[in-house]
Formats: sequence, structure tokens, C-alpha cells
Amino acid sequence: MDVTIVLSWVVGLLWTATVLWAAFAVFRASRNKPVKAGLTITICLVIASLVLTVVNSGLVFIQPQERGVVISALEPDGYREQELTAGLSWVIPFLETVEIYPISYQTYTMSIATEEGQRAGDDSIAARTADGQEILVDASVIFAVDPEQVVKVHIFWQGRYEEELVRAQARSIIRDAVSQFNVNEVVSTKRFELIEQISQEMTVVLEKNGILMVDFILRNITFSDEYAAAVEQKQIAEQQSQEAELLVEKKVQEAEQVRQEAQGEADAAVIKAEGEAAARILEAEAEAEALLVQAKVLADYPDLMTYVYITKLSPNVEVMFLPYDTPFIFPLSSDGNLSLDDLGTTDVPLESTEVP
Repeated sequence: MDVTIVLSWVVGLLWTATVLWAAFAVFRASRNKPVKAGLTITICLVIASLVLTVVNSGLVFIQPQERGVVISALEPDGYREQELTAGLSWVIPFLETVEIYPISYQTYTMSIATEEGQRAGDDSIAARTADGQEILVDASVIFAVDPEQVVKVHIFWQGRYEEELVRAQARSIIRDAVSQFNVNEVVSTKRFELIEQISQEMTVVLEKNGILMVDFILRNITFSDEYAAAVEQKQIAEQQSQEAELLVEKKVQEAEQVRQEAQGEADAAVIKAEGEAAARILEAEAEAEALLVQAKVLADYPDLMTYVYITKLSPNVEVMFLPYDTPFIFPLSSDGNLSLDDLGTTDVPLESTEVP
């Protein structure tokens, strides 16, 4: 608890006790019943009250988030050049007073919403872009009094730095910055560049006046009803265009899929045809090779074809009648049986033969 507050309570109670005691002493004296040592006690109470009052007037407790500026009748310039830092300090009673300034972060908000800003009602900033569009800007400035320049702030601004410095400079700088960008740039492509420019300019201006710039927040941008309607129509058109592009892309993909499927089927047909052709080639080569072998065998055994022909006859045929002047188809061996070893001999004419 602040010791100066406790001391103020003590001083108040002491002065109350002094007044009550003096009144009681006067009342007793008026009835010819004076209080013993009443005057002495009254004088002591008055002296104690005066002493504590003087002490209380000279003691100043500065909170950690505060700094104090001493206004002094004893200084040539009317103030101490050194500010009071956190803790308990002493000033000359009745000749010096202390002005307290917060050094913690403060936020000043200018908003179109009636209950959000420091001022009631619409406090947004009307600004016009480079292409002539009027916009309404909601913004917040986070700042703090420089602890080392509290005296300077008091000399130049006293307690008016929020309204007359922060607010006024912010509105002016925002308008100047917005006028350098087109409305589309403010909304999208160069929004962060706009914020950075405003923040830098605010930092320079506030630091010259003993205020530290902490952050600048571009809360919202509102357009006129006409421009908002135009933007909405443009967005709808862009959305429809994107949908059309997606549809075209889908159709292209479907066509490509069909083409690839057709290509795959064509490739499969080609591969199948090539396989069949290769099979036919192999089959033809095998047949040709077989024919070559057969031709070679026939060249060595001319009557082999006749033998094959006979073996292909119906197995039920046991006797074959031939004209008398027709020779045997195959010559017989000495024992009457057909032998492949005799296929190369000369035909012998017989009138008939029995085929087993």
C-alpha cells in the first residue's frame, strides 16, 4: 500500500481528533469544569497534526508504471529538470508539487463503431485514395510516454498529448499515406506497405515530442456504398470466370483422359497385332523349316510320299484290287512284307497284291 495514502489517513484522523478535543475542552470550560492539561493536550495535538501535514505534503510515492514532474517555486524555470522515478521521494512542502504521468502502454482508437473508440460515435478517418475513391479507416495507435522525456511532455503538452498530439497526427498521417495508393492497393497488394509507411511517420513525429511509438494497427477499411457494390459485382464476375475456367479445365482433363484411353487401346492393338504377326512369322518359319526337312527327306526317299499316302487310308481296308498291269505301289521284301529299306528300289509289275 502507498505510504502516503496511509499517512494522509493518519493526518485526517489526527486533525479530527484535535478538533473534537478542542471542542470538548471548550465545552467543559464553558461549564466551569475545565479539563486538566486541556490546553497542553490541544497544543500538542495541533503541533502533531501540523507536523504530519507538512510531512505528508512533502512525501511522494511514484508507482513503477509512473514518473513524476516536480513543479517548483524555487527553480528558475519553475520545474526540476530531473523527473521523479519509481519509489518514495521528497519535495519541499507547499513550494513544490508533483504531476504524475503514466509510462505504461496506452491505446488510442479511432473507430466507426460508436462504442469502440476514445470518442463516442463515428470517429473513423475519412481519406481519399490516389484514384479518387473515399474510404473510412479504423485505426489504433499504441504508444507510451518516454520515461526519460516526461518533463518535456509536460512542458509542451501536459495532459493533452493524447487528443492534440497522438490523435491529430495519426489522422493527418493516415490521410496523407492513403492518398499515395490506389484503392485496390490499399485493400490488397500494398496494405502492409501502407501500414509500414504510417507507422514510420508516426514514430518520427511522436519521438520528437517525447512519445514512444509502440505499434500502429489498421483495424478496418470501409468503402462507400457505390464502390462496395461495384467491388461485390467484380468479385461475383471473377468468381464466375474462375468457375468457367475450372469447367473448361475439367473438360480438357476429360478429353485428355479419353485421348489417353484411346491411345492406350491403340497401343494395345498395335502390340497385339505385332504379337500376332510375330507369331505368324515364327509359325511360318517353323513350317518352312519343316518343309525343308520334309524336302530333304523326300530327296533321300522319293517313295516316302506314297508310303504316307497308304498309311493314311482307312484302317478298315485290308485288300486292294489293282489292274493287272499296275505295279506294286511299294516293293515287297523277299518274305512278302513292306520294308522301308526297299523304298529306293525299282517298282516290280504284278497283277494283284494283297495288302495286309
